[in-house]
Amino acid sequence: MKHVLSILVENQPGVLSRVTGLVSRRGFNIESLSVGPVEDPTMSHVTMVVDADDVALEQISKQLHKLISVHKITDLTDGGAIERELVLFKVSAAPERRNEIIEIANIFRAKIVDVGRSSLTIEATGDEKKLEGLENLFRAYGIKEIVRTGKIAMSRNSTE
Repeated sequence: MKHVLSILVENQPGVLSRVTGLVSRRGFNIESLSVGPVEDPTMSHVTMVVDADDVALEQISKQLHKLISVHKITDLTDGGAIERELVLFKVSAAPERRNEIIEIANIFRAKIVDVGRSSLTIEATGDEKKLEGLENLFRAYGIKEIVRTGKIAMSRNSTE
């Protein structure tokens, strides 16, 4: 089962390497990884997607907690989180088919960020299902390149 982990770590050199090294040494593949600063400049937020059963995930969490630079680990898998990803699509776009591609992008609230002679580059954000749907539609036109950021996630404020 895929688990989305939110990990609050110290913003220091080598911390990300220690966190990812620990997970990979246990034989788990990190399917998605995103890291960025938080409101406190001494801390960073790591969003990691790993494929592990519940027992293995508990072991990974226990080992991560032993690292001094790790302050908090939250499993956001249960659906109580906001998840987003950014994707850039470079799509083949002959002049006579550009309007179709632009219309698809507009329906998905995506943006055209670059126009070339034979292609359009489209930026889209959303959850995994939305981006997969957009990718499936663009395949009919020919996708030249795809770049994905990896998932970011945040727990919902259910008490507000």
